[in-house]
Amino acid sequence: MDDFEKYIKENKHQFDEYKGDKAKLWQYIDSELQTDEVRPRKPKTIRLWRSPLLKIAASIVIIIGIFSSAGLFLTSEIGINPSNDIVNQELKDIDNYYKGLVSFQVQLVKNNTKLLPEDKEEFLSFIDELDEEYLLLKEEMGTNLNNEYILEAIVNNYKKRIELIENLLEQINDSKKSEDNEGYIL
Repeated sequence: MDDFEKYIKENKHQFDEYKGDKAKLWQYIDSELQTDEVRPRKPKTIRLWRSPLLKIAASIVIIIGIFSSAGLFLTSEIGINPSNDIVNQELKDIDNYYKGLVSFQVQLVKNNTKLLPEDKEEFLSFIDELDEEYLLLKEEMGTNLNNEYILEAIVNNYKKRIELIENLLEQINDSKKSEDNEGYIL
């Protein structure tokens, strides 16, 4: 034991100088309980709306809420949507890729000297019909961006055009090879 504990034990009787009167204490508690039953105490209320700091904070929250609600409403009205942006970008990428292929192959058909002008004209008019079909599909895609079937139809339209052009160029090249081989036969 240390010195402090020894001192407390030795002078314990000096600390007991004041004793509480239990009967008097309970009588006071009982009287307080009886008066509370007769007239209940009003709970203390704090009027927060009178605080200028709280008024400013509430105004800021309301303004932010109004602007964010208006922003959500306007963006939904315009149709700005991340999923639509992805579809638009995908459509643009597909469109650019296939337009380049088709225009290159159409140029090959136009520059080909083995085709008759009537054949060229007929073939290019058929390609123009496919172009018109593509424009209709693209218009439909603008009204219904999430439709995968329309996107597939656009890609198939491009593939059909490319396939037709490749087949025509292949037939031209095959006829050219057969003409070259006929010249060497003895």
